[in-house]
Amino acid sequence: MSRRLLIFLLISLVILFLLIRSISTLLLLLVENAAADAIHRTELPSPNSSLIEQRPQIIPKIIHQTYKNETIPEVWLDAQQSCIDLHPDYEYILWTDEKSREFIAAEYPWFLDTFDGYKYPIQRADSIRYFVLTYYGGTYIDLDDGCNRRLDALLAYPAWLRRTVPTGISNDAMGSVPQHPFFLRVIESLQEYDHHWLLPYITVMYSTGPLFLSVIWKDYMQDSPSETSRVRVLMPNEYKKYPWSFFTHHTGNSWHGKDAHFIFWMGQHWMFITFCGFCLAAVAGFGLFWAYRQFVLLEAQYRYRYTKDSLITSLSSSLSSSLLPRVSFKGDEEAAKTSYDLGRRDD
Repeated sequence: MSRRLLIFLLISLVILFLLIRSISTLLLLLVENAAADAIHRTELPSPNSSLIEQRPQIIPKIIHQTYKNETIPEVWLDAQQSCIDLHPDYEYILWTDEKSREFIAAEYPWFLDTFDGYKYPIQRADSIRYFVLTYYGGTYIDLDDGCNRRLDALLAYPAWLRRTVPTGISNDAMGSVPQHPFFLRVIESLQEYDHHWLLPYITVMYSTGPLFLSVIWKDYMQDSPSETSRVRVLMPNEYKKYPWSFFTHHTGNSWHGKDAHFIFWMGQHWMFITFCGFCLAAVAGFGLFWAYRQFVLLEAQYRYRYTKDSLITSLSSSLSSSLLPRVSFKGDEEAAKTSYDLGRRDD
């Protein structure tokens, strides 16, 4: 193996390693099932069990929700009313755009420029929920999520999130005690992830939305948090669709644009997309190797021509320099001989 080829292979491996490392958390999310932290149905009291009251309830009885103003669309009023009817002893806080900004300015002024600088309103709606859970604690519920049973059983966990399909977690329903280490890390990471990507949907998802939260959650789990710092995960069956599920879901997605449909299709076919990604990477690697081989061949041809031309030039120069003195010497010798002969005849 030539030295140049070895250097090329080493550089390619380094680039491949850096690319895989940069998306390693996203790749690990594809195979993460959250089983280690799952809230299983077997550990939850039945919806009407008296055991619910006997469990410790460490999350405050506060329900946080967000909307741009106080006028909630009628399509979501039934969902909100279902939570109010089941939890008359809870405090309800609706975080409007104005109220959210005032809270950030008063309690987290270091984040105000980032908060105001978000391009999409949903980014502010995403970020404020992390801050209020960190500050007050409680339960956050999207307006399009209704309550199917009392949430008291979930108040026994220091923090919980809900599992989403096909991978990761969502931020539409979650709970926490005040100042939980996970949500502290979340709010401290928001500025780092404040980047604009090509599509609005990806920008929102990866800067403040569920994908951002999933990445922080996956990194947080790798630190092996203690029991009091642990984040439990509400699985899909416990989230909705069944009599024992905690929530019902109503159609929302009010912020989704046209690009979201394409992203949803990608999410439904993520295995195919991943396979295509590896194929493209293989084609790109082969293309780089082919380009390298062409470069080596061209260089070899150039060096051959250069060596050949140099050799011809050198030979021509050598022949010229060797022939000229010999002719000159022969001529001088003949002239000297002639002169000698004439001298002898004169004698």
